[in-house]
Amino acid sequence: MASRLADLIRKARRLAAERDRLIDALATDWARALRGQGLTADDLDELWAGLTEDAVRRGTPEGRWSAQAWRAEAQEVIARLRAKVEAALSER
Repeated sequence: MASRLADLIRKARRLAAERDRLIDALATDWARALRGQGLTADDLDELWAGLTEDAVRRGTPEGRWSAQAWRAEAQEVIARLRAKVEAALSER
């Protein structure tokens, strides 16, 4: 039982690290695409709201996740992405 728990912990850490890498890569791509576009704060708010809505709508938990858990995860990922992109945009 203890080795199974250790395996699950390692897997969770590996998946979290992969998610972090994907968010970082996506943030770099988004910042590059948005830089110089002249978007206002309202434009960016609308963009992030739309991305969050789209992620929630497209996500189909298929029994593995409740709709509420899926929504929370999507909101968290988009919030992290937004923070990284907006920080990168404000650097220049």
